Amino acid sequence: MGRKTIKKKENNMNDNNYRTLRTRFAPDTRFRVKAVPYRATETTALEQLKQRLLLQLLGQTMDPEQNALLRRAANDAAALAWATYCPLLLFPALLEEKAQVALLQDQHQQEVRQRSQNLALEAA
Repeated sequence: MGRKTIKKKENNMNDNNYRTLRTRFAPDTRFRVKAVPYRATETTALEQLKQRLLLQLLGQTMDPEQNALLRRAANDAAALAWATYCPLLLFPALLEEKAQVALLQDQHQQEVRQRSQNLALEAA
């Protein structure tokens, strides 16, 4: 590596003297990167599987709020499955679990809203 000299002004503003500043660089760092297998075909297969299973779930519900919850559950399950060694194998189970949790949470939220509404009516 070549050395470069830079003129740097000292802190004394009244003095116009310059000094030479020598720069030093560390040696280059080398490291190995493992090749990641190309998974584009799995991505499309995972997306197709997600769409197929999501359509089955959406066919079982008529509530638009549940529609959004199920889509979010499918996206979460796909993201989790993608991080595994066998995403296509694990996705259906992850989707089922995520969808069940989302629907139970939605049911609980509706119950809380109903109780809050009843309490507000009683207080009025």
